[in-house]
Amino acid sequence: MPEDPSTVVSHVAASGFVTEITRLIFETMDAANSVVVQQENFNKFSNFLEKIALVLKELSKAGTSKITNLSPAFEDLKLEIELIKQLALDCKNRNKIYLLLNCRRIVKFFESSTRDITQTLLLMTSEPLNVLPEIADQLKDLCKKMLDAKYDISTKEEEVSVKIESGIQERNVDRSYANDLLICIAKAVGIANEQSQLKKEFEEFKRETASSEQGKNLAETLRMEEIILLLGKADLLTTAEEKQTNYLTKRNSLGRQPLEPLQSFYCPITGDVMEDPVETSSGQIFERAAIEKWLADGNKLCPLTKNPLKRSDLRSNKMLRQSIEEWKNRNIMVTIASIKQKIQTNDEEEVLQSLQKLLEFCVRSELQREWIVMENYIPVTIDLLCANNTEIRKSALMILYALAKDSEEGKERIGTVDNAIGLVVRSLARKPEESTMALQLLLELSRSSIVRDLMGSVQGCILLLVTFMNSDDSVVAKYASEILKNLSFLDQNVTEMARLNYCAPLLQHLCSGTESKRMFMAKTISEIELSDQIKVCLVEKGALKPLLELLSHSNTEMKSIAVKALQNLSTVTQNGQLMVKEGVSDLLFKLLFCHTLSNEIREHVAATIMQLAMSTNSQRSEDVQVSLLESHDDIFKLFSLVSLTGSNVQQSILRIFQAMCQSPAGSDIRTKLRQISAIKVLVYLCELDDRKVRADAVKLFYLLTKDGDDDILLEHVNRTCIGNLVRIIRTSDNEEETAAALGIIYYLPQDCSMYQHLLDAGALDVILDCLRGRNEHALPRNEVVENAAGALCRFTLPTNPETQKQVAEAGVITLLVSLLASGSSLTKKNAATCLKQLSESSCILSKPARKNWMLSCCIASPTHGCPVHLGICSVESTFCLVEANALRPLAEVLDEPDPAASEASLDAILTIIEGAQLQNGSKLLAEANVIALIIKLLGSSSIVLQEKALKALERIFRMIEMKKKYGISAQMPLVEITQKGRSDMKSLAAKVLAHLNVLPEQSSFF
Repeated sequence: MPEDPSTVVSHVAASGFVTEITRLIFETMDAANSVVVQQENFNKFSNFLEKIALVLKELSKAGTSKITNLSPAFEDLKLEIELIKQLALDCKNRNKIYLLLNCRRIVKFFESSTRDITQTLLLMTSEPLNVLPEIADQLKDLCKKMLDAKYDISTKEEEVSVKIESGIQERNVDRSYANDLLICIAKAVGIANEQSQLKKEFEEFKRETASSEQGKNLAETLRMEEIILLLGKADLLTTAEEKQTNYLTKRNSLGRQPLEPLQSFYCPITGDVMEDPVETSSGQIFERAAIEKWLADGNKLCPLTKNPLKRSDLRSNKMLRQSIEEWKNRNIMVTIASIKQKIQTNDEEEVLQSLQKLLEFCVRSELQREWIVMENYIPVTIDLLCANNTEIRKSALMILYALAKDSEEGKERIGTVDNAIGLVVRSLARKPEESTMALQLLLELSRSSIVRDLMGSVQGCILLLVTFMNSDDSVVAKYASEILKNLSFLDQNVTEMARLNYCAPLLQHLCSGTESKRMFMAKTISEIELSDQIKVCLVEKGALKPLLELLSHSNTEMKSIAVKALQNLSTVTQNGQLMVKEGVSDLLFKLLFCHTLSNEIREHVAATIMQLAMSTNSQRSEDVQVSLLESHDDIFKLFSLVSLTGSNVQQSILRIFQAMCQSPAGSDIRTKLRQISAIKVLVYLCELDDRKVRADAVKLFYLLTKDGDDDILLEHVNRTCIGNLVRIIRTSDNEEETAAALGIIYYLPQDCSMYQHLLDAGALDVILDCLRGRNEHALPRNEVVENAAGALCRFTLPTNPETQKQVAEAGVITLLVSLLASGSSLTKKNAATCLKQLSESSCILSKPARKNWMLSCCIASPTHGCPVHLGICSVESTFCLVEANALRPLAEVLDEPDPAASEASLDAILTIIEGAQLQNGSKLLAEANVIALIIKLLGSSSIVLQEKALKALERIFRMIEMKKKYGISAQMPLVEITQKGRSDMKSLAAKVLAHLNVLPEQSSFF
């Protein structure tokens, strides 16, 4: 009985919904992947969406009759996912500051959407809808996980919220508070901490807020206005030129003499100008500290009105406080401007007094330091470093230090004054107190990248600093070491430090100094940017022994410093190998398993072991081989920490094993890891939201599959695992992770169930996208393409005709041919393998050419069939190598230095002379000059290539035409094989020579 038309329409609609929702889910995940706010929440929600997609796929496989009744639920689900997609797009495109300040709303949106989607999914499990029990169970389990999920704002977002609320409540007018808040916001949303970028984002935020406020309640509108007002106080939003102009305009409007305070500024109790005025209920105003003391002394009446007064009656008078601050600032501005003339007199006493006054302003506030800078005091103060009076020079150094401290602009202004650094360095050679001040100033200046460039070029600067490192004064030695550490970011400075034997004072104090000096020098080694030359020098001259002594110390801080120093030194391969030989790795492993250590130290220990593992990876074959771990138990013990530690340690341990798996002893390590069920753990780690850990887990997983045991892989790699791998390939922005995930698919066992899992997860589509370079993040075409081409080999086997057809119709054959010319050796090998597998089906798929019988009686109508398959061929329908113009590119690969690529190419070429195709195929090979290249392979160092070339020529030389054309050129290589080759190859070469009439068929070679 034919199916009811309305039912058919319902089936089609339901099936279409599944396809549409699945597409929508992946579009939403792609949008969520590039969001900069609420990343953890978006990742969490994306994982749920992906699991929903997998369940929908299961539903669609159950048959259209099973999903017809679900159309209303699908409609609701589609609408909910569209809302999340729109949220992701909004969060991707809208102003970052605006989104951050609305983070709580976004969290509520996630919570609401999760509840709504869960209700929709649970409806699908109701009995009347007749969903398969196993699918219903999956849905219920997923719903439980979704309802249990917690969405929250991040620590950074919480910090910003607290600062904003505090600023609004306190009505804080301090610009430094606004600056800190703006920097905090910039860090939270990934805005560059640059004035131009901050200003641009802030202006966009104001515009977006203004356009979004329509329709919002008044309280919310006022709150956003208060936030804009608060952030607007940040002078980070103002350029240096704008600040200078604003300052000078204001200062020029003030006159030249300080103003007396208004009577209302004085406190009736103290008689002094107030700092924090408070008002009583009767309107009297007092200094807060004075009136509170009055009440604390037992007085209960107002000192002026004699009315009853309690502490709770006091209220801040913010307007008066602001007026007093403005009056003070006005007078300070006038005073600062007037001091410059006094500093430039010849009266040393007046100069000293003026400098002292200026220093007081410097110490008092950041705003006053800025005014001093804008009054152009820096060049004037630097000139005073030439003064004969020691006290004047010391005062000048103190002022310059105050102006440089915590101010990038101050450092740059000082450093760029002509000969400023030279004058400060000259003070290093003077009396101890002045030289210490100069060191302190240089340390502050060395924290600026611009000034660092200038310091290293000042003659004698580094020499004096290296000398000061030997000082018995620990403060001086510390300053000198830290300055050198900052200067070591530049190569020319490192070279100069090496020339001046910078290692000597470091080693001297590290090996024989007091405990505090040893600790300080170890800290210097741990933090300083050393050249590889200096690192090797330190280790060769004995730095390891004292560092290991500190490592064994009971003091936790000393252990931490020693670990960090070893970590810095271990980045050089030579040092790493020596450390392993000296047993450093054994001590570090003991520390790693010590549960009393802090997470921070454990992270540095793991990172150091990782460096040592990488160093063992670079051993030459003639070296005495060193390895980190050999016993099965040690490997198990270390790998077990992957499940028990924080993400940073997890990453380091995974990288340790990556290095060990690629070391000379890698095969044995890989076997042991598989024996301890490492793949099971790695499969789990591939599901994690922590992308960094996941990436390293995928890379190690890939290494274990290369020569893996099929049974182990079949046991642990299931449908879910393959779905995760495909998701990673589709969404990851980490090239190495993507390549590794493709590599795992490449090396998975050739198993029917595995093949089906790959198809169900959409593996073929993402592989094709990677080959075309159309993945979401446009990754570079190197290892990704190599492994994508390898993974494609699974889908081009002649036993998989449907996927062969899908590959061909996607236009990939032409791409594979182009990769023969442009890809790496491995890409060429994999591309040739795919072409060979596709070509093996060409003969069966080629359709006989049909003649036009109406014309045949009059004219012999020409046929345009394939010259090899003698039928109608095309790239898309029969995968014909001739139609794809693949012969010449394949022939060029025969000359590749990599025998594996040449072998794969030869295999592909030989498919066109199989069976009855020998004669026609050989003619084409001759035309493409391929036979000469095959003859050339007889001299290959690869026995496999020699043998394959021999077998091919034995068939080709059965034809007289080919013997005549190529026989002479093949004789000598064939004779050489009969003399020096393997016994079976001697016989085959003799057989070919017999075809060429060079040897009789009764020869002893047969």
